[in-house]
Amino acid sequence: MEWDWDGESMKAYETFEHRADIGVRGYGRRVEEAFENGARAMFSVMAEINDVKPQDSEEVSCEAPDMDYLFVEWLNNLLSISHLSGKIFSSFKVEIKDNKLRGKAWGEKIDASRHKLMTEVKAATYSMLKVSKEDDVYVAQCVVDV
Repeated sequence: MEWDWDGESMKAYETFEHRADIGVRGYGRRVEEAFENGARAMFSVMAEINDVKPQDSEEVSCEAPDMDYLFVEWLNNLLSISHLSGKIFSSFKVEIKDNKLRGKAWGEKIDASRHKLMTEVKAATYSMLKVSKEDDVYVAQCVVDV
């Protein structure tokens, strides 16, 4: 998936191979956007998220001692909500202040007849964890356990 920022086409997220697991990486002009796109990357491992309708929302809040750990907390909270509610998410909105995150995830109940389900993600890990700003772009990444 690509986004157009100020006339420049830039990928919003990607996944990458990591031994037996999978890395997820979100990009954004703001750190919040990188977190949102990192969540998209993680859920793209689990299902074809373009087929997931953003019809139901779930609120998420978490905090951590720093931005790196906050990214892992965000992803793991989303996984917990997904597993408990039986929903898959495709759209996200995040606000971050003082290492506290408030966000929303939109999606729908998993329907195996409509959703192309792929790899189960068990947890976001601290492996290759990084939230940083590179030039004008924020990057949020980690490896997820599959």
